[in-house]
Amino acid sequence: MINKSESPKIIRWGIIGCGNVTEVKSGPAYQKTEGFKIEAVMRRDADKAADYAKRHGIQKYYTNADDLINDTDIDAIYIATPPDTHKYYGLKVAIAGKICCIEKPLAPNYQDCISIYEAFEEKNIPLFVAYYRRTLPRFEQIKKWLDTNSIGEIRHIRWHLSKPTSEQDKSGTYNWRTDSEIATGGYFDDLASHGLDLFIHLLGNIKEVSGISLNQQGLYSSKDAVTACWAHETGVTGTGSWNFGCYEREDKVEIYGSKGKIIFSVFENIPLVLSNEEGETALDIEHPENIQLYHVQQMREHLLGNSTHPSNGFTAAHTNWVMDKITGNI
Repeated sequence: MINKSESPKIIRWGIIGCGNVTEVKSGPAYQKTEGFKIEAVMRRDADKAADYAKRHGIQKYYTNADDLINDTDIDAIYIATPPDTHKYYGLKVAIAGKICCIEKPLAPNYQDCISIYEAFEEKNIPLFVAYYRRTLPRFEQIKKWLDTNSIGEIRHIRWHLSKPTSEQDKSGTYNWRTDSEIATGGYFDDLASHGLDLFIHLLGNIKEVSGISLNQQGLYSSKDAVTACWAHETGVTGTGSWNFGCYEREDKVEIYGSKGKIIFSVFENIPLVLSNEEGETALDIEHPENIQLYHVQQMREHLLGNSTHPSNGFTAAHTNWVMDKITGNI
């Protein structure tokens, strides 16, 4: 934590894995947050690392993660690599005693998540996880509706997500998101984790969950069709279905209450719809240009002791437990 009795210092961040996710979604959010500065980046390809650093006005770049982690000018590390390396790099950052943010999912499986979480917990080092939907204004509005009983007592949540088979999948071109060694559930791990983590944030931890998962298309080693049912500790029930070989893209969530219903999308920037005895309300709430902006800004507030960040190692590990239960990994 930052000593509030002193002038808040600039927290100097290093990024491991400056790929596509860091170009617009996350990297600029660190640059735009007061008190944060990206001091260095790391990518194994020296030319790409140098190009990223130059384009984003970053002073240093590395091709070796250890050099970045152990740089004395770096206070905090953002790990933006595929999930199969999160534990490897995360444990190194914990040993170095530095603040850390890790991309979602926290790891490919629940046990690795626990290992990462415990490493930071043991040293009392802040660990954040980039489930940024917990901080986006459109989803904060949904939480406000729920907390103010706009649909009465909450009974059930239902989500269906589907999309057509991509040209990349048809071609057989390698994609880590559909490699079962990295993502058992394929796109389910990458995409459904966002929604399930959000539902936990909105409705509380999940106490029971089961699912069916299989590969219908045979295009890659990961699963491509998943269904699940669960129960939150609050008594709210839930069902979900995810299929990545359907005719059209669909992303629809419905939360049912005793006196109304809320409809929204996890990924599409479409209006939120509240229906109750007072009628129907539709709200358009745009995402920020850099979608992780509020997530990053709330990390700063957490470090200042002004608030508690909603996405951490413990919450992210719970989301992985739910996903592993659904796909039969535990």
